Amino acid sequence: MILWKENSGRFKLLPIMTSFALFTSFALSACQPLSEAGSENTSAEHTSQKPNIIFIMADDMGYADLSVTGARHVNTPHIDSLAANGIRLTDGYANAAICSPTRTGLLSGAYQQRFEVGLHEPLGPWAENSHLPKEQPTIASVLKEQGYETALIGKWHLGKIPENGPLQYGYDHFVGISQGGADYFKHAPIMNSKVATNDLFVDNERQDIAGYLTDIFGDYAVKQIEQIGDKPLFLSLHFTAPHWPWEGREDEEISNSLKSFFHKDGGNIETFSRMMSAMDDNVGKILSALERKGMLDNTIIVFTSDNGGERFSDTWPFIGVKGEVLEGGIRVPILMQWPAKIEAGQISDQMMISMDFLPTFVKIAGGAIPKDGIDGKDLSAQLVEGAPSFSRKLFWRHKTKEQRAMRDGDWKYLKIGSHEHLLNLAEDARERAWLEEKYPDRFQKMKAEWEEWNAGMLPYPEKSFSQKASEYFADRN
Repeated sequence: MILWKENSGRFKLLPIMTSFALFTSFALSACQPLSEAGSENTSAEHTSQKPNIIFIMADDMGYADLSVTGARHVNTPHIDSLAANGIRLTDGYANAAICSPTRTGLLSGAYQQRFEVGLHEPLGPWAENSHLPKEQPTIASVLKEQGYETALIGKWHLGKIPENGPLQYGYDHFVGISQGGADYFKHAPIMNSKVATNDLFVDNERQDIAGYLTDIFGDYAVKQIEQIGDKPLFLSLHFTAPHWPWEGREDEEISNSLKSFFHKDGGNIETFSRMMSAMDDNVGKILSALERKGMLDNTIIVFTSDNGGERFSDTWPFIGVKGEVLEGGIRVPILMQWPAKIEAGQISDQMMISMDFLPTFVKIAGGAIPKDGIDGKDLSAQLVEGAPSFSRKLFWRHKTKEQRAMRDGDWKYLKIGSHEHLLNLAEDARERAWLEEKYPDRFQKMKAEWEEWNAGMLPYPEKSFSQKASEYFADRN
């Protein structure tokens, strides 16, 4: 099959009988390599039998911030193509309602509350020495054991570099930032009108690289693809977009005038849309690079987000935002394509969460899933083999307002502050119909199950930080 880019900018799969001339035209239109080394490799077809895996994660992107999930103010044709050419999960979840705990769950394949680093919501300078135990298997280390070349490009946010950076956890290469966010042009947090130290690393060394951060990450991802050898590639691409500060490619003047990269006094829907479009453009560059290298057919590409959206984001039909365990804070798109194995155009209601990617990818790669320390489930049969979805139980907590959530099939147990409810998400996606009095036995059972799960997790440190939505929203005080 052939991936063809329409005039609209969308990618689509064409039948195998499409003419050779059409294929040649597409190959010639692919983007230029980033380096001479990459250029030398573009004519050689990548021949690894194990699938390449490219895992793309947005930052603070809401459920409805993609065209394919109902965006009203954003156009994302390249990202949408992953759903058109593969499978879209309607019931995808982040491990947490905020960034670094979700990244802990993704890296470890386990509930983040099993580790001290996962209790910081999010990780910050107040806990700069926190890190995942080095003995914990990670999504990178287990795939490296399967013969993969591993790379992380983008946001790390799981510890100081170099002592607790990506190269300590199974990644062969790293280009990105260590902290939770950075100015898109200065590549550093801005505090009190002062630009902090450049936070952009290449492996373990800080480097000054000119450019818009989203494009830098996309360009390095293309470079990684172009320079791959005989090993299969596992590439984690963790964009900072559309996380604040609110800067599109044209907004360097805004960058020069910012007093704080939290940027509470700026942004709008139009800027947010341009930030999303820049990320989508870079996904398009990656698709073109894979096609040019002959890698597209045998490459798994996943796109998701680290938590729900905030401020200018769209979470429809859900309520709640980043920092809340309402669906809008934890429900995220999950799109996945693998042209060689996954039938195009599928939609699945299988529940999947960030920590599931480790066992799922390892099983697809032919490896053995670690027996200990893994909470995620292998969903390769549901994603690749067409197996029916199955019901499961998932748990969340967030320290601010003592938030709790549990999902069991269609049912959800929810607690925020003193408010405690039973909900049926199949009948009420907006979590407005409170059913605890109508179904008291189910309510008490799910509450008890959450308590049992929580008893197996680490307690929050007394003074650990937890971001609340009210820090950014006037209607959340």
